[in-house]
Amino acid sequence: MKKLSLLFLLLCFSTTSFAHYLWIETNASGKLNQKQEVKIFYGEYTYGVQDKVGEDAFNKVKKFTVWAVAPNGEKTKLNVEAGDLFYKTSFTPKIAGTYTIVLNNNEIDVVDYTQYDFGIFKTHYHAIAKVEVGNKSNETASLNPEGLTIVDVSKKLHAENGEVSLKILYKGEIVKDKEVDLFVKDLWIKKAKTDANGIIKFNLPFKTKYIIEVTDKEQVPGKYNGLDYQFIFHSATYTIAL
Repeated sequence: MKKLSLLFLLLCFSTTSFAHYLWIETNASGKLNQKQEVKIFYGEYTYGVQDKVGEDAFNKVKKFTVWAVAPNGEKTKLNVEAGDLFYKTSFTPKIAGTYTIVLNNNEIDVVDYTQYDFGIFKTHYHAIAKVEVGNKSNETASLNPEGLTIVDVSKKLHAENGEVSLKILYKGEIVKDKEVDLFVKDLWIKKAKTDANGIIKFNLPFKTKYIIEVTDKEQVPGKYNGLDYQFIFHSATYTIAL
């Protein structure tokens, strides 16, 4: 029994330690000239895992930058401050339309997971969220020429039982036949695959928060901060809050 318990713990560690991701939380709608709060989490949303700020896991991925991209394409870099379970920042919408909150972190040290049969790799995290100011929905901005991103191309505002259309890009090019994960709390997980145009479509059956994640391995070896790696692990998330 002890051996089985140890094996279970090892399996959990090996699968979840590199399955973590960064994601953004903010209200889906905003108002002109009113401060919009933004939070950045690290963990696994569907499993209820949220790493604490200041602890080892979150410290390893805290060198991220966050931008608010206005409907006219103007980018504003946002300064973050530490909370307990998240970093927080804010921006103030000045014009009506679709704002894209973009997080990028390509400054993560190399890790060796050969003991878990995953290899030696460098991680690149990217995260996106959308804020609508007004009643018209437009595409979110794409700002990750070095990795994966998720573009919301939905024609309507998100609503319960409504349809969502997302486009997956890798270094600016569409990614077809790519598996994408949809997460809701309490272990609700669905999978979808992009079509020939890099699009996935799905409905929103619950009035809750959805985290969409897509990952890929860039099988190109390199060196970062003096350490060799075998590949880059790319992760991009997109948050939909109803």
